[in-house]
Amino acid sequence: MTIFDKSASTQDILQYHVRVRPGDVADYVLLPGDPARVGLIAEHLDEPREVACHREYRTVTGSFRGIAVSATSTGIGCPSAAIAVEELCNVGASHFIRVGSSAAFVEGIRAGDILINTAAMRLDGTSATYVDEGFPAVADHFLVRALIDAAADLAPKRGFASHIGLNVTSDAFYAESPEWVERMIEQRIMNVEMESAAIFTIAHLRQVKAAMVCAVSYNFTAPAEIDYEGVNEPLVAGWHNAIDVALEGIWRYEATKST
Repeated sequence: MTIFDKSASTQDILQYHVRVRPGDVADYVLLPGDPARVGLIAEHLDEPREVACHREYRTVTGSFRGIAVSATSTGIGCPSAAIAVEELCNVGASHFIRVGSSAAFVEGIRAGDILINTAAMRLDGTSATYVDEGFPAVADHFLVRALIDAAADLAPKRGFASHIGLNVTSDAFYAESPEWVERMIEQRIMNVEMESAAIFTIAHLRQVKAAMVCAVSYNFTAPAEIDYEGVNEPLVAGWHNAIDVALEGIWRYEATKST
């Protein structure tokens, strides 16, 4: 009996979900969740061109200060984010930066602030199918360092605050009860989002690099800031700042490779 091997059969070809081929994407790929935010990222790139749009996956490739950069949306949650990273790796991408939204647990962090995470608590189901229960989901140290330095440089000019710490990746947006939030606060978790545990884990297994910079959507300790019906203007500003932090971080990271 012959068993189909997905990993061996999907290298260097048109990818089934993301619909990109070798040469369509750069080494560096920004990973927002929402396909609409790929359009925001394109506004920050030189000569952006859309190379694919299929299901939740929209991909644009352009450049920043002469460095080729792509952006691919991942949809919501770890399953679709894992597919994106796997298929982008299949066509040659090697550095991933999630640029998204995240809710904070720490008092004083406000909507629109910038969060840079060093690692994620894995409360998702996807990464659990890849690695053992105690396996850590950790961002690449040097890519994180570049993001931290970029944020420190941009913050005084833009007027945003940036924070560094651990996050938790959760599968269940509506299961984040007050009791659950209290447990995260007790463990000094800074924020929660829905994709990074899978991105960090798969990047490690595929021997590529991954990091994350997010804008704060709201803080669980300040519910008055939450507005599900209106336009969250601080968050939109935070997205643009996070994109610039990611791009500036790429430029700094690339510069260290050439020295």
